[in-house]
Amino acid sequence: MDNSNSPVISFSGADILNGENPVVYGLNMDVLPGQIVYIVGKVGTGKTSIIRTVTAENRLLKGKGEVCGYNLRTIREKDIPFLRRRLGVVFQDFQLLMDRTVYDNLSFVLDATGWKDARSISGRISQVLEAVGMQTKAHKMPHQLSGGEQQRIAIARAILNEPEVILADEPTGNLDEETAEEILQLLQSLNASKGAAIVMVTHNRSICGRYPGRVFETRDEACTEIK
Repeated sequence: MDNSNSPVISFSGADILNGENPVVYGLNMDVLPGQIVYIVGKVGTGKTSIIRTVTAENRLLKGKGEVCGYNLRTIREKDIPFLRRRLGVVFQDFQLLMDRTVYDNLSFVLDATGWKDARSISGRISQVLEAVGMQTKAHKMPHQLSGGEQQRIAIARAILNEPEVILADEPTGNLDEETAEEILQLLQSLNASKGAAIVMVTHNRSICGRYPGRVFETRDEACTEIK
């Protein structure tokens, strides 16, 4: 059966929570393989809560939600790590382990997701570092890298397990304009070469014009697509 047109993320009538409180009511959103989707809106309108619902960090209690074949209403705790292996997450503040080298940051993720063979781990790390232009930085500590370089390593970490979806939460928020542009171009090229869907939270609407994709806006406790 060909599932190429089945959504990798699908919400229908979903209420998105922040803690116990709904911040978005009745979310309807289908993201197909390879699509680029932006979620824009003011601070506190639920953008990050949607991302946390996709990763099953926030539970879905009302409406329908499915991510990479997992039902968010009924997913079991022991299955959440398997869901997350199919997602790559890039944060605004990089979230690297500061006491480990770049190589060890990446091998930590592979160890945690079931990779056993040292040669395979080493080979995969080389591949992702080359993909983000950081092949000479494996021995560096995060504090020895610029913000842009740290974000490239964070993107390398996100693509280690060849995710179906890359979730990017304000990935350029802590970067200067020129570096931010490089990161956006990198995400675009990964989308084109690997076919992963990208869902990006951003407050910078000009990005949506320069790198076209579908745009959803959070406002007034709703999230709707801007046609």
